Amino acid sequence: MCLPPTELAANLASDVSAFAPDFRTPKVHQASLSVEKEVVRRLAVGVAYLYVHGQDLIRARDINLPQPIAMTYPVFDSGGNSFLGFYDTVDSFSTWQLTRSITCAFPPCINPLARPIPKLGAINEFDSAASSDYHGVTLSVRRRMTRGLYFRLGYTFAHAIDDGADALIAGRPSLVQNSYAPNSERGSSVTDRRHRVVFSWIAQPKPFGRGSELPGHLFNGWKISSITTIGSGRPFDAKVFGDPNQDGDTSNDRLPGLGRNALVGPDYATTDARLSRDIHLGDRLKLVLLVETFNLMNRTNYRVTITDDGFQNTAGTFVQYDQQVGQRYYPAQYRYPTSFSKATDAYAPRQVQFSIRLVY
Repeated sequence: MCLPPTELAANLASDVSAFAPDFRTPKVHQASLSVEKEVVRRLAVGVAYLYVHGQDLIRARDINLPQPIAMTYPVFDSGGNSFLGFYDTVDSFSTWQLTRSITCAFPPCINPLARPIPKLGAINEFDSAASSDYHGVTLSVRRRMTRGLYFRLGYTFAHAIDDGADALIAGRPSLVQNSYAPNSERGSSVTDRRHRVVFSWIAQPKPFGRGSELPGHLFNGWKISSITTIGSGRPFDAKVFGDPNQDGDTSNDRLPGLGRNALVGPDYATTDARLSRDIHLGDRLKLVLLVETFNLMNRTNYRVTITDDGFQNTAGTFVQYDQQVGQRYYPAQYRYPTSFSKATDAYAPRQVQFSIRLVY
């Protein structure tokens, strides 16, 4: 057996992952209702409602943590030079050391995490206590193909909420922020989009009829189609890096006072279009000519950073650096960036592609 050196053994711990004793298989309940009526010939309007409830969903939490204690830290600018005049309070799993020692020459200091089972590190328990709910209402107008024209317009108002991201994302635990208050994770899902409008249409114009065989052969038979999508912003997490709650996980902390996915990112709008023509080369052979454009209007669709855990934006960092504010010393500080909640990325610009397809 390979044992670590004695001087290092006290600082080494093993993480454990296990399923809860009462773990259950996730379930989904779904209900829907739709009504559609033809108001004039080939034109119909409709309304539809969809409800989806997820039950016994997987959630991961570290159960080898002590009871958290509310700790308050000052907030500075991104460089740590200017105090912004307020403080943030976080439920911390580590206490402060207020007396001088070899490991704390200038108190106060943040003590190392003292786990209830000191011989082990994180004990990540996968339980089936999470749930999700989706409510969506869609209003639509649809025109069946008449005289070479079809269109459909739909507007959806929806809300998707849950109390935990997928615990098995990328093969690693996605832990809740506070294992003693896992229900505080309830908020908008990473897939939530409150408003969405979709307009699609297909046109097969025939500008030339009998007696105009040559121009009809050149210009008839083309098919034009397009789809426009407009949506409100997606929710994103205001992440704080540096492990302010001192639970040993640097990826599950968010800005104090904000819930999970509490902020909303930029809206989204794009139009895709296609021009196609079938050229028959025989009874069983034809060429399909295609010109397709994506984001036809070349709109800049901003977005915040997308990760395996959804959309995120760096709301701040937690820096363990002694700082005096007034007459009091603090062992750490929050630092807020000037770019908080600003978009850091964008979806693709206009793209055009040409293709020829042989169908046989």
